[in-house]
Amino acid sequence: MPDDAATFGLTEPPEPAPERHGGYAARCGTLASTYAALDLGTNNCRLLVGAPTGGGFRVVDSFSRIVRLGEGLAATGRLSEAAMDRAIAALSACADKLSRRPVRQFQAVATEACRRAHNGPAFLARVEAETGLRPRIISAREEAELAMESCSPLLEEHDRRALLFDIGGGSTEIAWIRVPAATARQGRTPAELIGYVSMPLGVVTLAERAGASCFTQEGFAAVVEEVAEHLRRFDRVHCIGQEIRSGGVRLIGTSGTVTTLAGVALALPRYRRPLVDGRILDTEMADQALGDLFALGRAGLAAHPCVGPERVEFVLPGCAVYAAIRRVWPVPTLTVADRGLREGMLLRMIRGDRYPRDGRSALARRHGP
Repeated sequence: MPDDAATFGLTEPPEPAPERHGGYAARCGTLASTYAALDLGTNNCRLLVGAPTGGGFRVVDSFSRIVRLGEGLAATGRLSEAAMDRAIAALSACADKLSRRPVRQFQAVATEACRRAHNGPAFLARVEAETGLRPRIISAREEAELAMESCSPLLEEHDRRALLFDIGGGSTEIAWIRVPAATARQGRTPAELIGYVSMPLGVVTLAERAGASCFTQEGFAAVVEEVAEHLRRFDRVHCIGQEIRSGGVRLIGTSGTVTTLAGVALALPRYRRPLVDGRILDTEMADQALGDLFALGRAGLAAHPCVGPERVEFVLPGCAVYAAIRRVWPVPTLTVADRGLREGMLLRMIRGDRYPRDGRSALARRHGP
């Protein structure tokens, strides 16, 4: 989906500056005013470039391409040659963008496909050799933390807890979050990750195993129940259902599945990020959009402006994961977030330069006594 120009808020407290990853950071000029973050996922390769603003950053450039890096991984345990070639082509395009736009800092991460693949490290070595980029494999916990960081500006004063889900290509991350009281938030107390779970059930893995059956009522229901059982185990540990009944729990979804549901629910003639990101939907409205997507069938999904032919096989498996979340945790509204790991990385890099460990800005450390 396209990235429209947007501004993201910086709401978290200071933390140490992160390490710099990727060959381009070392070549950044000291006067460069932009930051770049790259997310190599199981299904997509995404780059985001942002310029700091008073309260966060403004998007100045972006790139997103479906590469299906995890295609066949569940069956073989390895990244295929064709999948690696597609990813390399997308990463080369990102490297070309970065070579023409100096950045102050750059980070690149790889997620579930590279975590699971036996040849994941060898593939990343090839990435560095051919593109100059050095993505690092991050843990499922760091994925949840980065998603939490990017979505924290969507929290509101009355929230006590937040349940954040990210339906990815190779896995689905669920983050259970404690939200500080309004007075604490004014003092920049961060949201706290109470617990998380990473399920090996994403749109690519489910599409390969049960994608065709998701176009039938019985097959779709079977996937919903399989995912729901994973969620119930997490719920029993954290008593999330009980907290929902007490009120003050915000449900936030960040993924192509959720933004597609929002685009359909809002009857958008084409997907537009500013109309979707941060939108609060009644879950009944999202449920109706799910039903509309299911009724379209393959041809209808391919023709839909918020789906398209490249995503036909992935939409209903993702919708099944969302339906399972709704079944286990019936929160009345859904906050839609068209943001994720890239935004979280950018906010961390910007904050690290603004509030370094020694209390001086990065510019002062370079030029000051």
